[in-house]
Amino acid sequence: MAGPPGRAARIVAGVLIGEVMTEPVVTAGTDAKLGQVAELMRDRNVGSVVVLDGRRPYGVITDRDVALAVVADGVARSERAGDHASRPLVSGEVDMELEEAAALMVQNRIRRLPVVEDGELRGIVTIDDLAVRAGDLQLAQRMTAEVARAALPEFFFHQRGG
Repeated sequence: MAGPPGRAARIVAGVLIGEVMTEPVVTAGTDAKLGQVAELMRDRNVGSVVVLDGRRPYGVITDRDVALAVVADGVARSERAGDHASRPLVSGEVDMELEEAAALMVQNRIRRLPVVEDGELRGIVTIDDLAVRAGDLQLAQRMTAEVARAALPEFFFHQRGG
């Protein structure tokens, strides 16, 4: 049973993403090969890797990005991961409030938000992290649905039938 409207917003109000981010982040350099990044994801049991240019975040590459590049598009495992990372990178600051981070993620159709401080990677926060922090399963489902709706063509959500 869902709580009263606005309950989740009150729970996350004033909470900073620096307090709930995951650290350390699984990373790879821009010159890492797609095959290396895939193995890193498997070995570390993660669905994404933040690609770094030196110590600064450059982009994010997901397991889906790797699968589509290598399997669907026939890209060699030896190609640079940096060439297949999602760009431009959308990131949040450690002192950003969760509510602002959630809005940024929905607006930019992303599920993962690297967290930076002075331009350097400090952590990562996901939509699931935000929902867990709010303690509201329905909020988690709504946020995930909003990102999916924003990312997918509208025809996927129309009623199908004969």
